Amino acid sequence: MGTRRQREKQEDLWIAHTELASAPGHPFYQRLNELLEAEGFDEFVESRCAKFYAARCGRPSLTPGIYFRSLLIGYFEGMGAERGIAWRLADSLALRRFVGIGLDEYTPDHSTISRTRRLIDLDTHREVFGWVLGVLADRGLVQGQRIAIDATTLEANAAMRSIVRRDTGESYDEFLTGLAKASGIETPTREDMVRLDRKRKKRTSNKDWKSPADEDARVAKMKDGRTHLAHKAEHAVDLNTGAVVAVTLQAADKGDTTTLDETLCEAGMAVAELVRREAELQPDEKPRVNVDGIEELVADKGYHSGAVVQRMKSYGVRSYIPEKRQKGQRNWEGKAEQQQAVYQNRQRVRGNYGKSLLRRRGELVERSFAHCYETGGLRRCHLRGRENILKRTLIHVGAFNLSLVLRKLLGAGTPRELKNRAASLILRLLLRIACQFSPETALELESASTPPRSHSQSPHQPIPTAMPKSGPLHHGLLRLRRLRST
Repeated sequence: MGTRRQREKQEDLWIAHTELASAPGHPFYQRLNELLEAEGFDEFVESRCAKFYAARCGRPSLTPGIYFRSLLIGYFEGMGAERGIAWRLADSLALRRFVGIGLDEYTPDHSTISRTRRLIDLDTHREVFGWVLGVLADRGLVQGQRIAIDATTLEANAAMRSIVRRDTGESYDEFLTGLAKASGIETPTREDMVRLDRKRKKRTSNKDWKSPADEDARVAKMKDGRTHLAHKAEHAVDLNTGAVVAVTLQAADKGDTTTLDETLCEAGMAVAELVRREAELQPDEKPRVNVDGIEELVADKGYHSGAVVQRMKSYGVRSYIPEKRQKGQRNWEGKAEQQQAVYQNRQRVRGNYGKSLLRRRGELVERSFAHCYETGGLRRCHLRGRENILKRTLIHVGAFNLSLVLRKLLGAGTPRELKNRAASLILRLLLRIACQFSPETALELESASTPPRSHSQSPHQPIPTAMPKSGPLHHGLLRLRRLRST
């Protein structure tokens, strides 16, 4: 029997390159690298980032291809922090091969990734996001005719307890102590300050308070009901394919009706750029992107107002925005054009086509939020400042768009999904083999691989096919093996 002490030895001073450990590479990242190399990704980002690098002087830098691939890893591995990306990159041989770092080279530290992000400007990140949209457009995954817009909140990298007054710079405790002394309490206790704070209205207004760590963050209510410093990410999604055409980062205290125009303009410019690109590269082929640009806009009730619907009509865009239920009748005096636009929007929403668009919006837009911010790991921001967060968000959402291409090529958009598909394929193969030998055994195996349904699970929901090694599928295989031996 070998022991640990027997394996202890002094490391060799020189090691041959052929003796270094190697890995075959992950099939998902191999296919992604093939896609990026076929489309000339490295040449594109190097030409755009050449102005940020010195020609001769300075230490060896992080190449643009490695930097942007590292951010892509953040989405595919579900990591929001750059420290986690750097650690994962140093730990995995498959990811080393994906970014193009040899075994005799050091992987980039998190400080190197963050410094490179700060040096490369926001417009370059937008160009990389537009390049990904071009890859999708070549494969018919962007049409740009029907666009849905919605927003979600991202938790900022700042604490509520650290907010200070905008006018005086006082902290929250210092401000309450001053109020208590002004009310006649010379030495206020903690209970006195809490009692005094409860009587105040609009205690944490964004007009009066700010975060010294992240001044772009705003006090807002999160999706789970908590009050936190946050940012607001807004997506413009193609309803025909599910691709995110544009993404903007807004202040969390701004209403949806005030941020709609900016996101719609970004989406319109992106679609127009794809139309121009397609006309230059493929002038004789039938256009895949709608040459008339965005024609229909779908949003939820939070975006509805008479002024918004009227502006959409002036832009030449048909709106499908449901209305909030209001008490009484509206006064349309002096607002004839706005009244006409609101009634036309209401008629479109109540039709069968409008209802189908609203269902489509709820499916595709929420799916992009779930993939980018929940499983993608970016629900909580690890960066500070609007520009830094938007840089990371653009590449993160660009990775989500690339997953649509990979889902078309591989049948899976992430490495985790590819692994689950392989487990499902093996299960189906085992069932088919069991059917050839004994139908009764196949039924027994199929029932053993089906987990018990919980009370909250609907009978129409699909049952997951990827089972753990110690679950019902494992025991079903053991039972099949025993039956064959007997």
